[in-house]
Amino acid sequence: MRIRRTALAVVSAGLAFALAACGQNAAPSTGGSTGGSTAPAAGGVKVGVILPETDSSARWEGFDKPMLDKAMRAQGLDPDIQNAQGDEQKFSTLADGMISSGVKVLVIASISSDGGAAVAAKAKAQGIPVIDYDRLNLGGTSDYYVSFDNVKVGALQGQGLVQGVGDKAGAQIIQIEGAPTDNNATLFYNGQMTVLQPKYDSGAYKLVRNQPIDKWDNQVGGTTFEQILTANGGKVDGVVAANDGLAGAIITVLTKNGLNGKVPVTGQDATADGLQAILRGDQYMTVFKPIQEEADATAKLAAALAKGDTAAANAVATQNTDDPKGNRQVKSVLLTPQLITKDNVKVVTDAGYVKASEICVAATQAACTQLGIK
Repeated sequence: MRIRRTALAVVSAGLAFALAACGQNAAPSTGGSTGGSTAPAAGGVKVGVILPETDSSARWEGFDKPMLDKAMRAQGLDPDIQNAQGDEQKFSTLADGMISSGVKVLVIASISSDGGAAVAAKAKAQGIPVIDYDRLNLGGTSDYYVSFDNVKVGALQGQGLVQGVGDKAGAQIIQIEGAPTDNNATLFYNGQMTVLQPKYDSGAYKLVRNQPIDKWDNQVGGTTFEQILTANGGKVDGVVAANDGLAGAIITVLTKNGLNGKVPVTGQDATADGLQAILRGDQYMTVFKPIQEEADATAKLAAALAKGDTAAANAVATQNTDDPKGNRQVKSVLLTPQLITKDNVKVVTDAGYVKASEICVAATQAACTQLGIK
């Protein structure tokens, strides 16, 4: 099954203001496990890293950048980590600059498969190995892929929704998915449907609408959800939101309609805003992906490839991922995600990914005290 490849692009000015005030994508602290020196590694091998954007999720600058920097320096590498800010041309230009500067390895978290594949082809022409980071570029030529088991991520979202909605007969579900150009969004959707399709087929749940959101745009996601909700007479019993940013936009709409806390909403990335929403009772679950593990695996892989040691690289990437567009198997590292509900939010703070002070605010302090988060 594939995501339907359309997205509404009408943005409500009022909703945009509400979302800005809500601050759904404020970057988390980079303390705890995300810390580390940003000074150049003396004599380190140059590695280029391009991250996709900053608008849809706090993770790229708040988690991935400092964690990749720390992990790569620990491997004796000198990383140049840049962000394309959602601009395909900037993504390509950054890659050109890194290739020209003589990086030995290129790590890319692409905006789209087509853009990432084009960059990988240019690097390969110069003999530079490429690692697809977090997102596999379909039809590309990258040598390795490091991510989480993204079908499992989606399955956890489906499981979380079922836990939240329960056995309510004919429960009406709205699904707000990620960008149709992002292969991960397709994998999340496929995982969700392993859990939800049987519910729809049996009539236990009713799918009101499934809608992907171009560029993972939170404001468009919120507006699109509001339009679907209105068209359905204001009725909804559960919402699949593909990440915490989209969940926050949806919660803004639910709050406006007096439905927040009454309708289970899923998420992903275990951001500070998402965890706060869970503690408030406005969001039912998120998916915790220990990004330090992803960064560490990428750094080990990059260090081996920089030395031309494919045997060592293959010892790190022991799994394979199917690229149906390229008709190939890509050597991979696929890490394990974890479902987070209110009862186990402490897992994320104990691991140091988010500080207790970032989620234990006035509206959530009682919940933090009850759960031992401090």
